[in-house]
Amino acid sequence: MNKFVSVKDVQNINALVQSALAFKKDPYKAATLGARKRIGMLFLNPSMRTRLSTQVAAQQLGMEAVVFNVGNEGWALEFEEEAIMSGNTVEHVKDAAPIMGKYFDILCIRTFPSLKNRDDDYSELYINQFIKYAGIPIVSLESATLHPLQSLTDIITITEALESQQVKSKSRRPKIVLTWAPHVKPLPQCVANSFSQWVNAWDEADFVITHPEDYELSPDFTKGATITHNQNEALRDADFVYVKNWSTFNDYGKIYVNDPEWMLTIKKLALTNNAKVMHCLPVRRNVELSDEILDGPNSLVTTQAGNRVWAAQAVLSAILGRK
Repeated sequence: MNKFVSVKDVQNINALVQSALAFKKDPYKAATLGARKRIGMLFLNPSMRTRLSTQVAAQQLGMEAVVFNVGNEGWALEFEEEAIMSGNTVEHVKDAAPIMGKYFDILCIRTFPSLKNRDDDYSELYINQFIKYAGIPIVSLESATLHPLQSLTDIITITEALESQQVKSKSRRPKIVLTWAPHVKPLPQCVANSFSQWVNAWDEADFVITHPEDYELSPDFTKGATITHNQNEALRDADFVYVKNWSTFNDYGKIYVNDPEWMLTIKKLALTNNAKVMHCLPVRRNVELSDEILDGPNSLVTTQAGNRVWAAQAVLSAILGRK
């Protein structure tokens, strides 16, 4: 693996998942793989789980992790080609990225969409410029449109639940539902896009996406899924329910509806096949998900977050071990 910015960089999803689960059983089984190597982690927006889990993963492979918060600790970066830098930006990515390539063996980048201009956000300019100029493998810690480490984690968590028989799928393909949830502010489509892309590429489950009208995601990521505006219909016989808010894609970055009826509750969960419930965190309790679900036996949320370490470790080891 030469980079990790989407599922398209992965040759075999199941092999990567099994690598992650092997690290979960034996975190230090490749403790010298990254010896005398450094991983740089550049954050253009805040992070908790992604930052900490990737640091832990790198250290368990023997790597030194260096974290740099670009906005607070460094110069404002320019990303546009042929920019006339007479404004607030101080350093061009064409100058900064090659230097990062000299300092590190792997460079991780976390960016975030503006939710103002869809074309700009969906061009993935920031992470693509680092890929173009750094000269070393790039790992996405979330970009403007995708969150691949989270999505790999999600597939790991689902696989683990299936393998441990936490989920009884009645001799059929498991049914996974991605459901929109209310939120107090517009959120990016990154996690929903990425989860859709990975589940469709994995192709080992029946996949349904449910959301209010006007909350369609980009078909580039959802093609292959069944899409419905009827949440109850979507939830029927589901084995896994992934809860996530996202803002509008077509009239970009808006909230049209904040209907509390879309919050997942125990009553709605009764429609499912005793489904396991997932959320990427952070979660707005009793807005996106009720306390009774989050604190109940169907919640995989804590397990899911814990698996972030093993997803990162599998990816980093695949990059370090590339031929």
